[in-house]
Amino acid sequence: MFEAVYYVVETIDGDYAHLKRTDIEMEDTFLVARALLPDAIREGSKLKYEMMQYTMLG
Repeated sequence: MFEAVYYVVETIDGDYAHLKRTDIEMEDTFLVARALLPDAIREGSKLKYEMMQYTMLG
């Protein structure tokens, strides 16, 4: 039900980041407000979304 979802930050556009899922094949990106993401994200950062929270991997 609350499985982890994995993303990579494709691009950062001002106050938003475009995330692409890496755990399943998907062409579209997902737009997320940077305020919801860890402060240290950069393009190429890997994230895990679980229990309504994003955490940075590695």
